[in-house]
Amino acid sequence: MSDINHSSQQKRLKKRVFKKIDNDEWSIEELAQSIINGDRKALASGITLVESRANKHRKKAAQLIQLLLPNTGKSIRIGITGVPGAGKSTWIEAFGKKLVQEDHKIAVLAIDPSSSLSGGSILGDKTRMEELSHHQNVFIRPSPTAGTLGGVHRMTRETILLCEAASYDIILVETVGVGQSEVMVRGMVDFFLLLALTGGGDELQGMKKGIMELVDAIVINKADGDNKVRATKARNEYRQLLHYLQPATKGWQTKAITCSAIKGEGIVEIWELIERFIEEISESGVMEDRRKSQSLDWMKQMIHDRLFDEFMNIDGRKEELRRLKEGVIVGEVSPAEAVETLFTP
Repeated sequence: MSDINHSSQQKRLKKRVFKKIDNDEWSIEELAQSIINGDRKALASGITLVESRANKHRKKAAQLIQLLLPNTGKSIRIGITGVPGAGKSTWIEAFGKKLVQEDHKIAVLAIDPSSSLSGGSILGDKTRMEELSHHQNVFIRPSPTAGTLGGVHRMTRETILLCEAASYDIILVETVGVGQSEVMVRGMVDFFLLLALTGGGDELQGMKKGIMELVDAIVINKADGDNKVRATKARNEYRQLLHYLQPATKGWQTKAITCSAIKGEGIVEIWELIERFIEEISESGVMEDRRKSQSLDWMKQMIHDRLFDEFMNIDGRKEELRRLKEGVIVGEVSPAEAVETLFTP
């Protein structure tokens, strides 16, 4: 599916959803109850509502979240990142299939880069996870970044809560690769996993220390065939390095393990590792503390987003900003003077 076709479909969906909400065809109470009852269309509509940046939808989105709040917080939230080519989609499909076999309900939230020209998403998650996406207990939702990390942060947190209210007990948050967004995803999930490739020393040199200190496990994928020996070597080198780094989670030593997603090898061991992690941090109280801290961070981020939105929606602000930008570009106005002008009544 092309970026343009995907973008057009998304716009038509949003128009239908907002028409029903704005015309009171759906009450927020009815929408909330439908989500709790497991209605997938209602869940998709609820996510569309909370993703909206329109002022008229913000209050309704907050009301929806408040109604659903008693039904949230019971999932295991897992973040997944990795360099391009690490096989994230193949790994998620293999991991997801293992979980649904154990009667888990899984939501896959893929933080999806958007085309700078069309605004359409380019990952095509449901195509990449074709078998998993057709399972009745799996919900896959790309969340376009639209070029802004802040937008991802706001939308994905609320989407997690909606999926939990719909009884999805495993939430997978996939990022596009190693970068700034990983810091934000770390603040949304319980367990954070880095999917890496073989390459030993070369791979270690290319991996930022800061990213490695955010994750709870490093999984070297594609450990099969002629690559198995190299994968084992890379795992051992990661293990040595991890001893010198600050663990991401108090009381837990970051692990390094191998797997082959395409063959399904090592998937069971990874799930057992995550289960042990959740059990340990739940017993120690780290889980509860992390969730509380994440909620406060969410509130702080929403305050920032709200202030920015209201600042930008002042009459004439966008035109003034455009004019000042042009002045900064040609050197007629300094960035400091431009900001001072924007904040001067």
